[in-house]
Amino acid sequence: MKEPAEEQILNALRTVQDPDLHRDIVTLGFVKNLRVCGGSVGFTIELTTPACPVREQMKAQAEEAVKSVEGVSVVQIEMTAQVRGREKTGEALLPGVRHVIAVASGKGGVGKSTVSANLAVALAQTGAKVGLLDADIYGPSLPLLMGAQDGPLTKETPNGLRLVPVAVHGVLLMSLGFLIDPEKAVVWRGPMVGSAVRQLMSDVLWGDLDYLVVDLPPGTGDASLTLAQQVRLSGVVIVTTPQRLAQEIAYKAVVMFRTLSEGQETNIPILGVVENMSGGTFGAGGGGLAAKQFGVPLLGCIPMDAALCMAADMGLPAMIHNPQSETALAFRSLASALAARISTLHYEPETTGG
Repeated sequence: MKEPAEEQILNALRTVQDPDLHRDIVTLGFVKNLRVCGGSVGFTIELTTPACPVREQMKAQAEEAVKSVEGVSVVQIEMTAQVRGREKTGEALLPGVRHVIAVASGKGGVGKSTVSANLAVALAQTGAKVGLLDADIYGPSLPLLMGAQDGPLTKETPNGLRLVPVAVHGVLLMSLGFLIDPEKAVVWRGPMVGSAVRQLMSDVLWGDLDYLVVDLPPGTGDASLTLAQQVRLSGVVIVTTPQRLAQEIAYKAVVMFRTLSEGQETNIPILGVVENMSGGTFGAGGGGLAAKQFGVPLLGCIPMDAALCMAADMGLPAMIHNPQSETALAFRSLASALAARISTLHYEPETTGG
């Protein structure tokens, strides 16, 4: 039987589409290292994120498509991922970070830090390189939520002394909570807050990261302004509860980021809404209403879960404490939805073949 040509294989694979980018995987440059030997065909599908929610579905479709080519008897597919779609920022503050994701709420008490912590862990568990920055200057809680006992070390570099973020649960963590006296309140004016946020980025050895999740303080103050003005954000996640009041205040955060985008070369997209504490005494559905109001997707609903609170007090994110719980599954789904949204908004074709 005649050996199938590479072009036949590629034509077959053009029938497989990425559901988020709405283009076929050949045109998108996902197909790598195509090999044809007799009736045996092998290749790699390199996705834009390891958190792709349709990874196995795409693999099955590709295998079926190639097996339909005359002369093919064996198909071997390796699934990999390379976070791309936006080159590393190249900025002095975060030169090795591909995507900076701000998590905002507009008001306190909605579980924004808990969402940030579990989202970072969920992304890391897919194989992505993830950092978590606690920019909540007045109430840094991520060291407790992540169970980070020891503070950061320092390292001498050609640019001076730098902080080494704390590695915990597969995530690189930095927080002002490591650096201030926990018995004292942080009483700072605006310029000091902005300076602290900048230093948590510029004076930390973040290295190469696929995603840096930034837990912002509630409201629309100096920490949020500093981040938005000095770093190219890939987007903002808005956390709310089902309560109408939380939605109304969250809208202020949306307005702030959209206003900051005006006149800037780089847009700051609202990636979507997360409804936290869903289905409990607060009810459900408010996140969907907020998403509709803001004109963005509802990325996920995190159930009201007493076990989540108890685990957080022990320094165990839900993803670690009970990885098969409904809450952990919800965070895993959130991470996939967020990664897909970022890939859709920031995808750029590769300029070189491979």
